[in-house]
Amino acid sequence: MKASRPLQGLLVVSLEQAVAAPYASSRLADAGARVIKIERPEGDFARGYDKAAKGLSSYFVWLNRGKESLVADIKNQDDAALLHRILSNADVFIQNLAPGAAARSGFGSEDLRQKYPRLITVDISGYGETGEYSTMKAYDLLVQAESGLAMITGHPAGPGRVGVSACDIACGMAAHAGILEALIERGITGNGKGLQVSLFDGMADWMNVPLLYFEGTGKAPERMGLAHPSICPYGAFATADDVLILISIQNEREWVDFCAHFMDDPDLPKRPGFETNVARVANRETVDAAVGAQFKRLTKDQATAKLNAAKTAYGLVNDMAAFARHPALRRATVETPNGPVAIAAPPVITSDGTRELGPVPAIGQQSHAIRTEFAALHPGVIIP
Repeated sequence: MKASRPLQGLLVVSLEQAVAAPYASSRLADAGARVIKIERPEGDFARGYDKAAKGLSSYFVWLNRGKESLVADIKNQDDAALLHRILSNADVFIQNLAPGAAARSGFGSEDLRQKYPRLITVDISGYGETGEYSTMKAYDLLVQAESGLAMITGHPAGPGRVGVSACDIACGMAAHAGILEALIERGITGNGKGLQVSLFDGMADWMNVPLLYFEGTGKAPERMGLAHPSICPYGAFATADDVLILISIQNEREWVDFCAHFMDDPDLPKRPGFETNVARVANRETVDAAVGAQFKRLTKDQATAKLNAAKTAYGLVNDMAAFARHPALRRATVETPNGPVAIAAPPVITSDGTRELGPVPAIGQQSHAIRTEFAALHPGVIIP
């Protein structure tokens, strides 16, 4: 059974590049919206990030399924007129150009909503529309640094990058949620709405716990690598056959069971420095040493058997090869100009079946068809 496509019939125009805006628009396309992606003649620069997916960029394949590609130059008078004809029929307009670029070309959000009152406009930026950072270019790793994320990530020896585009993704997710809310509101009021989402704000929201911790204690969470700054034991330990297993003890009941069934020491929770989580965090070095010594006595299979008996939460510290064959990994196939590519499936599973994902377009693949379609809506227009 095929899943429903609840946004079918909606038209989204996205003047987009890179990750954040394409993330938001790809989710709208998955749900059935028609997404027209406006690209420069050389294409979205994310097309050139790598050639890992059958000669295509892994980023681009992931984020541009189900879209139509229209090559247009918004500084060109004819192309700008074409884009306005499309927008007069659109429901959502998304843009993440350099600060001020859309407005300078005649596509400022407020002006567009005055012309097209039902239009929902979405401006995606690095640091927001106001303030001293508003004109700064922003890419994911830069915002990881500016937001403090890098400083609480990595090994104690130094800050680190989160291994995926976390700030872009946080922003894209927030934009997607905001668009859906605006569509619901428009169904009630009949009016569109302007939305502004920045990479910095998206990550700032995710950073609330370390922010509140810092402001409440005067200390930032320490970089712990694969350990947890405020829970112990919660970290990765090597087995006798050199497999890293990460365990998580969330409460005292779990600690008692862990000591009895994994540590083989049911009296351990009564020992000074081992009684409560607060005590264990203060005594982390000794606690981790005791837990680590027990892991080193066991192979991976022996350790996981004992962890299961203790009902302890754990996970293997997998590399990409192990992730690629993980039994919980669901796959979906996306058609591309170079053939089908299997990607990790979208995370939401609907009760009415599997939702098919649309193909990834070549640069300008739908340009002529789109120009013909929207010229036909306005007789006398010459198709460039």
